[in-house]
Amino acid sequence: MFNQVVSILFPILGLAFAGLCVGRWIKPDFRPINRVNMDVFVPALTFSSLVVMPLDISQIPLLSASLFAVIIPGVLMIPVCYFLKIRYKVWAPPLMFRNSGNLAIPLFTYAFGQTAVAPAVMLFVVSSCLHFSLGLAIVSKGISLLQLIRMPIFVSAVLALTLNLIGVGIWEPLLNATTLLGQAAIPIMLVSLGAQMCNMRLSGLKTGLMCTGLSLVTGGISFGLIYLFIPLSTLHLQMMLLFTLFPPAVLNYMLAERFDLEPERVASMVLFSNFFCVVTLPIMLAIALSFD
Repeated sequence: MFNQVVSILFPILGLAFAGLCVGRWIKPDFRPINRVNMDVFVPALTFSSLVVMPLDISQIPLLSASLFAVIIPGVLMIPVCYFLKIRYKVWAPPLMFRNSGNLAIPLFTYAFGQTAVAPAVMLFVVSSCLHFSLGLAIVSKGISLLQLIRMPIFVSAVLALTLNLIGVGIWEPLLNATTLLGQAAIPIMLVSLGAQMCNMRLSGLKTGLMCTGLSLVTGGISFGLIYLFIPLSTLHLQMMLLFTLFPPAVLNYMLAERFDLEPERVASMVLFSNFFCVVTLPIMLAIALSFD
């Protein structure tokens, strides 16, 4: 089991460490790189994965579980924020919207093979769409439906699912091109995540530890309810265990900065929680792999 966990995590942590070195010594501006990744490479990965994914009623439990994984932590944080006297708009989104891109897709790919790529992308698409709808509704006074439907990842997901459901075949050279384009998304995600670690400040350690603890508790409760009430295959159950316990997505910081919701505090939540994955992720992965 130990060798299996190491073999899965080493490529992921290795690329993240490469990103840390790049961020420390080269100090590139990752904003345009991340923009290209989110607007080009990730939509290509989404399209090439979902257009060939077998779609039937067997996917409904996984979709239901992904909704549970996002909504339940948001509900749990209502009383937590009240008793701890912390702002819901600041603390709830990072626990609802986890790192389903930079961390989840590479991890699922290395841990469970190519059969996990399409479900991993689907989880990422669901989480992203909820983040740009429900998440924006939480941190702002209103949302723009136009903003959601203009997102390249949303357009590519809708197009792929539509073609898939109506049974329209994709020209093989086009599919190969989008597949090749999408292969760039995962390495860029990991290198970018590693580069973000350069921004950690020791003053935010307490906030990071608190966020990590709340993330594990709310995620654990979410997975418990999913396990009890939603029938999932072994593969999907393994994926949901990890999905519910992942650290916050970097996008939480971007939205906190955009709406002036204690962005430095949210940055500490995101960076330290992702950093602590070095400790928590091997444990979670070992538990997931122990499922029959």
